Amino acid sequence: MDKLIIRGGKPLKGEVRISGAKNAALPIMASTILAHGEHNIERVPHLRDVMTMGRLLANLGAGFHFEDNKIIIDCSKIKNFEAPYDLVKTMRASVLILCPLVARFGKAKVSLPGGCAIGARPINLHLMGLEKMGAKIELQSGYVIAKANRLKGASIYFDTITVTGTENLMMAAALAKGTTILENAAREPEVVDLANCLIAMGAKISGAGDSVIEIEGVDELKPINDYRIIPDRIETGTFMAIAGITGGDLVLKDCEPKHLDAIIMKLKDTDVIFKETKKGLRVIGPEKFIARDAKTMPYPGFPTDMQAQFMAMMTVANGTSVIKETVFENRFMHVAELKRMGADINIEGGTATIKGVEKLKGSPVMATDLRASASLIVAALAAEGETTIHRIYHLDRGYESIEQKLKHIGAEIERASS
Repeated sequence: MDKLIIRGGKPLKGEVRISGAKNAALPIMASTILAHGEHNIERVPHLRDVMTMGRLLANLGAGFHFEDNKIIIDCSKIKNFEAPYDLVKTMRASVLILCPLVARFGKAKVSLPGGCAIGARPINLHLMGLEKMGAKIELQSGYVIAKANRLKGASIYFDTITVTGTENLMMAAALAKGTTILENAAREPEVVDLANCLIAMGAKISGAGDSVIEIEGVDELKPINDYRIIPDRIETGTFMAIAGITGGDLVLKDCEPKHLDAIIMKLKDTDVIFKETKKGLRVIGPEKFIARDAKTMPYPGFPTDMQAQFMAMMTVANGTSVIKETVFENRFMHVAELKRMGADINIEGGTATIKGVEKLKGSPVMATDLRASASLIVAALAAEGETTIHRIYHLDRGYESIEQKLKHIGAEIERASS
């Protein structure tokens, strides 16, 4: 199992090219099941989760080829309709193949999903929606078994906002007979990207990006050709936090600032400076930044996927900050590791109170999930001395070429085997 060794304490400067969004790539890859033929998708990040989704599609019988951030998926020979536990257990997004299989082939058997241990993320809303559309659902030995002759349009209200639920049922509705209305739908840019991809395939969708999405089902979809994935807003936000905490000066290339309004406004409040340039978005960290409170919310609010990285910044901010986590109940597992580095953090329920300290100290720490891994990198780059981050396999699920990108902007970082 690999570890990262980081020697921090200096400003990072230079240019970083932002990769395609993992959370957009995975549902778009799953959507290829909906159309017979060969699909071409560009700016796909080379990540463990992407390769897991590729293996999952190949297990169904699809052709899968990945080269130079471009994927070719051939869905003309799908003959298997089961997603086994061994593939699904490492990645919750595997559940995204459920609705496309039922919509096109009328059947699916998908293991209940796994992924990061950051709290309960049930798929009951996915199944509720499928049942409303006419599917028969059974749960057997840890598997969801769904069958339908042809799905039918329905009005579906989500009791809680669910990104993968919105995506899954939007894909189901694309081939359903009639019109489907999704209310209290997720508004994330990744949901919009999937909708745009489905529209390019011939789907009839309106309202993506708002809380109500309307889908008029069609009889068939066509393969997508050279569809380009949106930039990863969480990778972008992570490098913003790195610029801020190190007092650095970074130009983030190929990013989409309009997807990061909540993050940019929050960091501006801490005195981080943003400038739009011809090369990209320039982010300049102040000599000392101000502690600010944050509360995680579904998009367009402050994202839960940036909570840990923002907390790492607040550990050395001037003053006291309060961070409330409202999305996932187990998303403070990075706190114990930040405290090993000298952070002053107190947890009460879903609220963390952080008193800024003068400096963090390099220490051996352990990553517990994807964004916790990122927060420890953010902290280590500002810490005095050497930090060793163990169990970084989560990191490879969500950040493409992270060491190379950090080395390019002056970080002292190396990967080693534990």
